[in-house]
Amino acid sequence: MMLGRGPKARPAAALVLPFLLLSVSSLLGEAAGIQPAQALQAPLVTFIELGSVDCVPCKAMRPVMTDIETSYKGKVKVVFYDVWTKEGEPYGRKFRIRVIPTQVFLDKDGKEFYRHEGFFLASDIKKMLSKNGIEP
Repeated sequence: MMLGRGPKARPAAALVLPFLLLSVSSLLGEAAGIQPAQALQAPLVTFIELGSVDCVPCKAMRPVMTDIETSYKGKVKVVFYDVWTKEGEPYGRKFRIRVIPTQVFLDKDGKEFYRHEGFFLASDIKKMLSKNGIEP
């Protein structure tokens, strides 16, 4: 579906994806109790979850993602990409995933410092973060 007419027409997904990412980020921020001032601070870690809403182990990661973002209020930003969708598929290629779910952890400079494939227990994520100097 195209929105608009002529050479400036855009696919509907081009407008919907940024809204969905903003909405998910806003909801996760509210659920984590992040205040507006905290939201302006750059997180120490970005936790990227690459999976699908239709994948059973990926669904099991939802409460883990919420737990991590809640426990690390403003220190860890959680981002989810559904790589089985047209909008999310490029992220699967960008991060060269082999299986889902895959978790990629980026430092504050955007450099990958840890990767895990499959379901990842919240307790194990917390241990890994602690080993990398990130405390709740």
